[in-house]
Amino acid sequence: MSQIPADLHYTPSHEWVRFEADGVAVIGITDHAQEALGDIVFLELPETGRVLAAEEVCAVVESVKAASDIYAPLAGKVIAVNQAALDAPESINADAYAAWLFKLRLAGETPPLLDATAYQAAIAEE
Repeated sequence: MSQIPADLHYTPSHEWVRFEADGVAVIGITDHAQEALGDIVFLELPETGRVLAAEEVCAVVESVKAASDIYAPLAGKVIAVNQAALDAPESINADAYAAWLFKLRLAGETPPLLDATAYQAAIAEE
Protein backbone atom coordinates (compact mmCIF):
# COMPACT_ATOMS: atom_id res chain seq x y z
CA MET A 1 0.00 0.00 0.00
CA SER A 2 1.31 3.42 -0.92
CA GLN A 3 2.34 5.94 1.67
CA ILE A 4 0.39 9.21 1.52
CA PRO A 5 1.73 11.77 4.01
CA ALA A 6 -1.03 14.03 5.33
CA ASP A 7 1.18 17.16 5.31
CA LEU A 8 1.61 17.19 1.51
CA HIS A 9 -0.64 18.19 -1.38
CA TYR A 10 -1.19 16.01 -4.46
CA THR A 11 -2.22 16.08 -8.10
CA PRO A 12 -4.31 13.53 -10.02
CA SER A 13 -1.19 12.94 -12.18
CA HIS A 14 0.71 11.70 -9.07
CA GLU A 15 2.97 14.61 -8.16
CA TRP A 16 3.28 15.77 -4.57
CA VAL A 17 3.83 19.35 -3.37
CA ARG A 18 5.25 20.61 -0.08
CA PHE A 19 4.98 24.33 0.59
CA GLU A 20 7.94 25.76 2.51
CA ALA A 21 7.69 28.73 4.85
CA ASP A 22 9.35 31.05 2.30
CA GLY A 23 6.67 30.33 -0.32
CA VAL A 24 8.75 27.86 -2.32
CA ALA A 25 7.02 24.70 -3.54
CA VAL A 26 8.99 21.44 -3.44
CA ILE A 27 7.76 18.90 -6.01
CA GLY A 28 8.24 15.16 -6.41
CA ILE A 29 6.37 12.06 -7.51
CA THR A 30 4.25 10.04 -5.13
CA ASP A 31 4.99 6.66 -3.62
CA HIS A 32 2.09 5.30 -5.67
CA ALA A 33 3.72 6.59 -8.88
CA GLN A 34 7.12 5.07 -8.12
CA GLU A 35 5.47 1.73 -7.27
CA ALA A 36 3.60 1.75 -10.58
CA LEU A 37 6.76 2.65 -12.52
CA GLY A 38 8.99 0.02 -10.96
CA ASP A 39 12.77 0.42 -10.87
CA ILE A 40 13.57 4.01 -11.86
CA VAL A 41 16.73 4.28 -13.96
CA PHE A 42 16.78 7.82 -15.41
CA LEU A 43 15.47 11.33 -14.71
CA GLU A 44 15.26 14.40 -16.88
CA LEU A 45 14.45 17.49 -14.83
CA PRO A 46 13.73 21.09 -15.86
CA GLU A 47 16.63 23.52 -15.96
CA THR A 48 17.06 26.00 -13.14
CA GLY A 49 15.58 29.32 -14.25
CA ARG A 50 12.91 27.79 -16.47
CA VAL A 51 9.45 29.30 -16.05
CA LEU A 52 6.70 26.69 -15.95
CA ALA A 53 2.96 26.94 -16.45
CA ALA A 54 0.70 24.87 -14.22
CA GLU A 55 0.13 21.39 -15.70
CA GLU A 56 2.99 21.82 -18.22
CA VAL A 57 5.08 18.72 -18.95
CA CYS A 58 8.44 19.63 -17.44
CA ALA A 59 10.30 16.42 -16.61
CA VAL A 60 10.55 12.74 -17.46
CA VAL A 61 11.10 9.73 -15.25
CA GLU A 62 12.15 6.47 -16.89
CA SER A 63 11.93 3.05 -15.35
CA VAL A 64 12.67 -0.43 -16.61
CA LYS A 65 8.96 -0.57 -17.56
CA ALA A 66 8.24 2.79 -19.19
CA ALA A 67 8.89 6.52 -19.43
CA SER A 68 6.43 8.86 -17.77
CA ASP A 69 5.95 12.61 -18.02
CA ILE A 70 6.06 14.77 -14.90
CA TYR A 71 3.75 17.78 -14.84
CA ALA A 72 4.32 21.07 -13.05
CA PRO A 73 1.53 21.15 -10.47
CA LEU A 74 1.88 24.94 -10.15
CA ALA A 75 3.12 27.88 -12.18
CA GLY A 76 6.48 29.30 -11.25
CA LYS A 77 10.20 29.53 -11.84
CA VAL A 78 12.45 26.53 -11.20
CA ILE A 79 14.94 27.61 -8.54
CA ALA A 80 16.56 24.24 -7.79
CA VAL A 81 16.74 20.66 -9.00
CA ASN A 82 17.70 17.67 -6.90
CA GLN A 83 21.14 16.71 -8.19
CA ALA A 84 21.26 13.73 -5.83
CA ALA A 85 18.13 12.29 -7.49
CA LEU A 86 19.62 12.92 -10.94
CA ASP A 87 22.78 11.08 -9.91
CA ALA A 88 20.87 8.21 -8.26
CA PRO A 89 17.32 7.98 -9.73
CA GLU A 90 16.73 4.78 -7.77
CA SER A 91 16.57 6.97 -4.65
CA ILE A 92 12.97 7.75 -5.66
CA ASN A 93 12.13 4.06 -5.27
CA ALA A 94 13.74 4.05 -1.81
CA ASP A 95 11.79 7.10 -0.55
CA ALA A 96 9.65 9.05 -3.00
CA TYR A 97 9.02 11.82 -0.47
CA ALA A 98 12.67 12.40 0.44
CA ALA A 99 13.82 12.33 -3.21
CA TRP A 100 12.18 15.56 -4.34
CA LEU A 101 12.67 16.55 -7.99
CA PHE A 102 12.61 20.35 -8.22
CA LYS A 103 11.64 23.53 -6.39
CA LEU A 104 9.50 26.36 -7.72
CA ARG A 105 9.21 30.00 -6.77
CA LEU A 106 5.47 30.38 -7.29
CA ALA A 107 3.92 32.79 -9.75
CA GLY A 108 0.23 33.54 -10.03
CA GLU A 109 -2.63 31.75 -8.36
CA THR A 110 -2.26 28.29 -6.91
CA PRO A 111 -4.63 25.84 -8.62
CA PRO A 112 -6.55 23.47 -6.39
CA LEU A 113 -4.56 20.48 -5.18
CA LEU A 114 -5.73 17.28 -3.49
CA ASP A 115 -5.25 16.61 0.20
CA ALA A 116 -4.14 13.14 1.36
CA THR A 117 -7.70 11.88 1.76
CA ALA A 118 -8.77 13.02 -1.72
CA TYR A 119 -5.59 11.59 -3.29
CA GLN A 120 -6.19 8.24 -1.55
CA ALA A 121 -9.73 8.21 -2.97
CA ALA A 122 -8.42 9.07 -6.46
CA ILE A 123 -5.88 6.25 -6.56
CA ALA A 124 -8.44 3.80 -5.14
CA GLU A 125 -10.56 4.47 -8.26
CA GLU A 126 -7.72 3.61 -10.67
